[in-house]
Amino acid sequence: MLNSFNPALLQSECLGVVLAGGLSSRMGQDKAKLVRDKNSTMSMLSFSKRLLKESGLNNIVVSGDNYDVPDTVSEGGPVGGILSILTKFPQAKSLLILPVDLPFMTAKALTNLRLKGELSQKAVYFEGHNIPLYLPNNSYVELFLSQAINTFNNTAERNLVSDGKNKKSGPSIKALLKHVPNIALQSSDENILFNTNTPEQWQQATQKFNS
Repeated sequence: MLNSFNPALLQSECLGVVLAGGLSSRMGQDKAKLVRDKNSTMSMLSFSKRLLKESGLNNIVVSGDNYDVPDTVSEGGPVGGILSILTKFPQAKSLLILPVDLPFMTAKALTNLRLKGELSQKAVYFEGHNIPLYLPNNSYVELFLSQAINTFNNTAERNLVSDGKNKKSGPSIKALLKHVPNIALQSSDENILFNTNTPEQWQQATQKFNS
């Protein structure tokens, strides 16, 4: 968490959130700790936090069991991470949510999301990509989170009782967006939305860094 973190500001300002709570199972190593390019020691986590800061945010937290806000819902996915953030910071006016696996994202693009969201008071994302996401903290979000997580937990319990295996698949950002007023923006550069979930994708990204 940044040293300048000031909870009092959250009543009037947006909270930056880096989602770093995934298992990174497809990558085979923690995506947050990947070094962005051979000419820098900056990890993807540090890069993501810097982007949020450069987009104009004063307060930034990292979601994930090993970071600022541990998951309150086991294997709840990105929506579980959002719930954990809002449970800890219910006074937050809004969230600007950035996954830790977007090595070409820019502060300019994130600023655009935030400004559109603040003007419209709606959730804002790039068309075809549910995150990054500007998310107002409002009654629509609160209602969806409470219902979705209850359903998720009940389903997991039924699966465990029926076959002894706890099959979990958290609610999706796509489902969230169906329940909240939202705007999809066209991105002027699809390259910034290239995500790195696998070693092959990370190799593609590093080749671009070093070319």
